[in-house]
Amino acid sequence: MSSLSPTGHVDTFTRDHLPPPDQWPVLTFDRAPSYPDRLNCAEHLLDGTIAAHGADRPCLTGEDESWTYGDLRDRVDRIAHVLVEETGLVPGQRVLLRGPNSPWTAACWLAVLKAGGVAVTVLPVLRSTELATVLRSARVTHALCDARFLDELATACADSAADLGAAPTVLAYGGTGPDDLTARAQRHPAPFTAVRVAADDACVIAFTSGTTGAPKGCVHFHRDVLAIADTYSAHVLRPTPEDVFTGSPPFGFTFGLGGLLVFPLRAGASSLLLERPRPEALLEAVSARGATIVFTAPTAYRAMLARLEADGRNGYDLSGLRRCVSAGEHLPAATWRAWYEATGVRMLDGIGATEMLHIFVSSSDERLRPGSTGVPVPGFTAAVLDDDGRPVPDGQPGHLAIRGPVGCRYLADERQTVYVRHGWNVTGDTYVRDEDGYLWYRARSDDMIVSAGYNISPAEVEEALLTAPEVEEAAVVGVADPERGQIARAYVVLREGTAPGDDTAARLKAHVRERISPYKTPRSIEFLAALPRTATGKLQRFKLREAP
Repeated sequence: MSSLSPTGHVDTFTRDHLPPPDQWPVLTFDRAPSYPDRLNCAEHLLDGTIAAHGADRPCLTGEDESWTYGDLRDRVDRIAHVLVEETGLVPGQRVLLRGPNSPWTAACWLAVLKAGGVAVTVLPVLRSTELATVLRSARVTHALCDARFLDELATACADSAADLGAAPTVLAYGGTGPDDLTARAQRHPAPFTAVRVAADDACVIAFTSGTTGAPKGCVHFHRDVLAIADTYSAHVLRPTPEDVFTGSPPFGFTFGLGGLLVFPLRAGASSLLLERPRPEALLEAVSARGATIVFTAPTAYRAMLARLEADGRNGYDLSGLRRCVSAGEHLPAATWRAWYEATGVRMLDGIGATEMLHIFVSSSDERLRPGSTGVPVPGFTAAVLDDDGRPVPDGQPGHLAIRGPVGCRYLADERQTVYVRHGWNVTGDTYVRDEDGYLWYRARSDDMIVSAGYNISPAEVEEALLTAPEVEEAAVVGVADPERGQIARAYVVLREGTAPGDDTAARLKAHVRERISPYKTPRSIEFLAALPRTATGKLQRFKLREAP
């Protein structure tokens, strides 16, 4: 790692708690543009886009209001004035953001960055104990919260005040009183000069939404926010100013922050923000509200497929749909093919991580094979490594490792040396690279099943199960077995109209044996009404492994 630039932060807590230089991954900048030493990414995303495309273009549409780029800048600048002049925010201080995806949440995020603050965006579903953990870890000084979600935050602030020295300053938005942030902002003039800090000063601390373990704060710089737009979005997604983005991931999930805010702003496009992005709402966003690009997880695409089948494929007009991006979990080939048959859209699969801010391996228009995650995004390099950090031959499984213009920097967390090894970001996923360079997901590295000496990929078994017409969802885990070490156990959610029971289980086992090697067939199948998932939709396999 090269030395950092002189900081533009007054409060240097975040920089002071970065990992030591020898624990950083190697950073590469061969396909990302060079950025000035002093910048503010919010200024680039908003003022820079207005300079290129105009202030009158549609920008954000929420549940009951639509803003142009000029409207957004007006509100962002006024909020920044409130933060600096009324609450005393100084560059580098951490500001927690809590609320559903909405134009006002987006404006708050941009205002924090424009004022030189560090945004700590959390999921609105977090409870007070979870919020208190984030407040303490990031030493949060301010919080902006949707007025509907104040109670849990107030409890968290009170519980953590002693550890922080003082409770964070909390401002609510979306309410009706004179102290609401929306009313305060109107009392300030619109123009606000962006605080330009170092390109490698922090602007985001994103906390992981992992399936288990304590959350980790992932620090990202101003240049990182621009880099994900100038690599994945520019080279793979290729949006135009006429595109309308929509999707299900919240801003507190970096998949949503990039896909529903950063990427459309960088392209001069617009974003349709859904507070309750159920499958029917996503379909309606495309059919009736003009969305052309959708970001969501495979689970949601399968749910939309079920809705299309239930309502008849002519019930929704999806002719305007141009791009569908899938990430958050592995996209089975069966889901890809079913979506393509139903819509004619070639879904783009991808893998990203909170540690890397967004997607770093993806399929693309030119390089797409159903079932494969794809190839490294331009600007990134991928390798499949053994336990000692050496590349394994093509066709053999190993640890997926990534280098690019962004990388893992945990906030004061000893787990940095687990994620970053040998200069690589090691994602915790087992992959195989084929002779053409395509990467194929096998499992989370700790999810691989070893049964009687055979390695079994849960993803491969799940894909075989999902080709059965009775199966809505499937998850496969390894459970202890005295004779075989482990056996593969499948948990299946059946489609409506199919009865669970021994006959169905036997039929599904036979279906799997016809498609993959017999030793990979689940030894047992359990039926569930739903699979356990995190708030961001990630499958919680550990809960299945712990099931009796």
